Amino acid sequence: MKAQQVFIYDTTLRDGTQGEKINFSAEEKLRIAQRLDEMGFHYVEGGWPGSNPKDARFFEMAKGQRFKNVRLTAFGSTRKAGTRPESCRNIRALLKAETPVVTIFGKSWDLHATEILGVTLKENLTMIHDSLIYLKEKGKEVIYDAEHFFDGYRKNQSYALKTIKTAFDAGADWIVLCDTNGGTLPQDLTAAVQKVASLVPLDRLGIHVHNDCGLATANTLAAVQAGATMVQGTINGYGERCGNANLISVIANLQLKMNRRCLTAAALGQLTNLSYYVSEVANVRPAPYRPFVGQSAFAHKGGVHVSAVAKNPEAYEHIRPELVGNYQRILVSDLAGKSNIASKAKEFGIDVGRDDAMNKKIVKEIKHMEDQGYQFDAADGSLALLMKKITGVFKEPFTLQCFNVTNSKAGRHPSQCLATVKVSVGREVELAAAEGNGPVNALDHALRKALVKFYPRINEVHLVDFKVRIVEGSEGTAARVKVLLDSRDTEELWSTIGVSENIIEASWQALVDSIQYKLSKERLNKNAPSA
Repeated sequence: MKAQQVFIYDTTLRDGTQGEKINFSAEEKLRIAQRLDEMGFHYVEGGWPGSNPKDARFFEMAKGQRFKNVRLTAFGSTRKAGTRPESCRNIRALLKAETPVVTIFGKSWDLHATEILGVTLKENLTMIHDSLIYLKEKGKEVIYDAEHFFDGYRKNQSYALKTIKTAFDAGADWIVLCDTNGGTLPQDLTAAVQKVASLVPLDRLGIHVHNDCGLATANTLAAVQAGATMVQGTINGYGERCGNANLISVIANLQLKMNRRCLTAAALGQLTNLSYYVSEVANVRPAPYRPFVGQSAFAHKGGVHVSAVAKNPEAYEHIRPELVGNYQRILVSDLAGKSNIASKAKEFGIDVGRDDAMNKKIVKEIKHMEDQGYQFDAADGSLALLMKKITGVFKEPFTLQCFNVTNSKAGRHPSQCLATVKVSVGREVELAAAEGNGPVNALDHALRKALVKFYPRINEVHLVDFKVRIVEGSEGTAARVKVLLDSRDTEELWSTIGVSENIIEASWQALVDSIQYKLSKERLNKNAPSA
């Protein structure tokens, strides 16, 4: 059976930016719009040109762009009470944006008409009617967002439906039902959509929901199941309060689970990249637990699970991760079994084959260290080193003789730290000192200074994140801590870990692992003494 088309309407650039800590410049908005166009999205809402200079500037910049797939959309409200559409500043700004599509919202809930806008129910209907008639006369495709529709439907069904009929009769190309407060349950939403279907053809009906009950994806899918053919949402679910429907999850579910046609198979395979791209532009760390595209979405930790997916991934994976551009990950922890070790070793390029004794040795050491507070599923770099050292694939490239860190502070001036590090590489001993704005920073500089003449490529390593966690809080300031470092070079990002009652010692362990992981990837400098 031919898959039914569902149109994707993205509002990341407008509704998404209403979320906390989400902000895009006009240039960033244009980059995201271009990326969504490449993906084959159908509509992209660029912003509200009548509300702020940045959105107005975005639309000016967009006039010079040619979109292959996307129909760019400007967003605004119906005319102001007591004005004509041609005199309304908001309506004029919509037209000035010169987009082929405009989206306007109107009030479907009698409470909003009378208490928030302060107009009569009749005047609210006239505002909807006049605005739509005027915009259609200007040759625009017009999408009508029925704001707070489901709340209005619950409180005053007759009036809510009257607003929908008014908009449709005035020429709206699409009627979009909005669960603006995000409080509707799927069964109630489905019943309302089916009722509206008696007034509006399903091929002109859309859905826009928020996630305040954690049901945005479920409600969007329920609306499509009931016949809606446009879905609105944002990339990664960004949006006000708890966010909007996450279009990444919505698209993947529609296409892979419900036999609906949204994007091409090639574009579907770029969903993970798209999610990370928008996170990067928004400067928001990607959430690892996001369905389909998160780092943990296809990660397996329990030994029974790993053993099963090694035989048949379908045993614990609802889809093949590569369909959405993701990949399977095998984690190793105190829950690990031999299957985890064999799979992870292969990933690191270590051949343990059928060596049960070696597998058991690795598992035993990992479980012992995790009992002390290590967390290897969060520190692949340290795990790779540990496994390479146990199997003899990697030998220690240097040995610590001693290190010392001093901290000084004078008055209100910032603290300054001095670290000295003494290491031996083969038969050579190197002593180095360096300053830093903190003890870990100073140790990092001193260690690199001591090693760089032996291993020049460690200068490619940059620390990008530093986290400290209490392992067990009952001991107060004497508690054991774990330090997690994220490092990167020109090719990859890796994480290392250190654990100790002394935060400096834990940091040193993680620093050394970071450098050693880099060296484990490299062919050691030919002039360096053998380690």
